[in-house]
Amino acid sequence: MKSPPPLCIDLDGTLLNSDLLLEAALIQIKQAPRSMPCWPRWLAGGKANFKAEIAARVDLDIDTLPYNPDLLAWLREQRQRGRKLVLVTASHRKFAEQVAHHLGLFEEVLATDGDRNLAGSRKAEALVARYGEQGFDYAGNAAVDLAVWKHARRALVVNAPPSVAARARAVCAVERVFDSNESPWRHWGKALRLHQWLKNLLIFVPLAAGHAWNQPATLALALLAFVSFGLCASSVYLLNDLLDLGSDRRHPRKRQRPFAAGKLPILQGVIAIPLLLIAAFGLSLPINPPAFTAALATYYVFTLAYSLRLKQTLMLDVIVLAGLYTLRIVAGAAAANLMPSFWLLAFSMFLFLSLALVKRYAELQTLREQGELSASGRGYHVDDLGILQSLGTAAGYLAVLVLALYVNSETSRALYGQPMVIWLLCPALLYWISRVWLLAHRGEMHDDPIVFALTDSHSRYMLLACAFIFLGAMPR
Repeated sequence: MKSPPPLCIDLDGTLLNSDLLLEAALIQIKQAPRSMPCWPRWLAGGKANFKAEIAARVDLDIDTLPYNPDLLAWLREQRQRGRKLVLVTASHRKFAEQVAHHLGLFEEVLATDGDRNLAGSRKAEALVARYGEQGFDYAGNAAVDLAVWKHARRALVVNAPPSVAARARAVCAVERVFDSNESPWRHWGKALRLHQWLKNLLIFVPLAAGHAWNQPATLALALLAFVSFGLCASSVYLLNDLLDLGSDRRHPRKRQRPFAAGKLPILQGVIAIPLLLIAAFGLSLPINPPAFTAALATYYVFTLAYSLRLKQTLMLDVIVLAGLYTLRIVAGAAAANLMPSFWLLAFSMFLFLSLALVKRYAELQTLREQGELSASGRGYHVDDLGILQSLGTAAGYLAVLVLALYVNSETSRALYGQPMVIWLLCPALLYWISRVWLLAHRGEMHDDPIVFALTDSHSRYMLLACAFIFLGAMPR
C-alpha cells in the first residue's frame, strides 16, 4: 500500500497561535531597547538576515507558547498512523528546531536561515524540489500560503479569514478546515481592559471635592478627560501585555490574557498601540491643553517606564502605581481648571500605596500556593509577604489619619456646613482597609483590588455609605 505524502505544517499562525519573529523582537525591545537603532541596518541585509540577528540575541520560552490544541491533537493522530510530518516555516531555524524538539512530532524541519527567508514562493520552491509537484500536503493560515497550496496535493486551512479559505479552495483540494469560531471582539474588550477604565473615575474626584459637579461645561471636559485617559491606559495595557508574554504565560491567571493565549494576533496589537495613543492625545487638545496634556503625557511616560523597567524594581513599582492613581486626580483637577488640595493628594497617595501593596501581596500568595519562590519579572520573593502586609496596612491607616486631620482643618470648614460628619468616614474606611488586608491574608483577594472592589458587595455598600456621609456634611 502506497504511503500518503508528507504532511507539511506551517508554524506561525498555524501550529502556533502567534508570530515568533514578533515575539522575539518584543523580547529584545524589553531586554535591550538600545539595539532598536540597529534594526534598519539588519533589515537592509534582507528579512532572513534580520531574523538571524534577532534570533542570535533572543531566547524564547518554547514550552509555554500558545500552540493550536485542535491541530496539535490531529497531528498526533497522524503521527501515530505513521504519517511523515514536516515543519516548514519562515521563522528562524533556531526557534523552529526548538519547537520540533519540544513537540517530538516532526521528522524534518525546513526553516529560514541567514541567507534564505522561507516564505511564500520560496517555501513552495523548497517543497517542490524536495517532494515534487503535488507530492505533499500543506497546512497554512494566510494569503502568503496560497503560493504553496498551488503546488500541494491537498490543503489544510487553519484559522484563516474566509477570503483566504475561499481562495485556497480555488487552487487546491481542501482536506480539512480548523477554525476556532471565536469572536475577536470579546477578546479585544479583555485586551483593552475596559473594566480598568473605572480607575479613571478618579478624574471626577476634584470636581466632587471642589463642589463643581453641577457645572455642565466643566463636567463635559471631565468626561472628555475620562475617555482620553482610558484610551491612553488601553494603549499601555496592550504594550504591557505584548512585552510580558513570557511571564504572563507562566502566571496561573494572566496566561489567559488574549495575546498570551494566542487569541489575538500580535501584529494587530502592535498596530493598535499607536492608534489608541494618537486618539488619546487628540481628545486632550480641547481640555485645558497645557495642564491636562502635560498630566496625560506624564502619565504615559511613567506608565511606559513602569511597563519596561520600573515594575521589576523592588518597592519602586508600588510607589509608581500609587503615584499614577494620584496623577489621575491631578489630571481631573487640570481638566476642570481646579487646584487639588494637599489633603486630597496625601490621602490618595497613602490609600493607593496600600492597594498597590495588596496587589503584590495577592500575587505572591498565589505563587506560594503553587510552590514558587519568587515572582517572574518582579523583584519580590514569597518570603516578603510579612513585610508587605505590614507596609500595606500602615499605608492604609495613614490615609485614614490624613482624613481625620482634614476634618478639623480650615479647608473642610470652608467647604462643608457640618464638617464633623465627615469624621464618620474614618471608621468606615478603617473597616474597609482592614477587611481588604484580612481577605488578602486568607488568600481570598483577587490580585487586582479594583476588580475586587467592583465585585465585592461590602465594598459597594461602603461606597454608597460614604456618598451619604458627604451629603450629610452639607457641602456649601
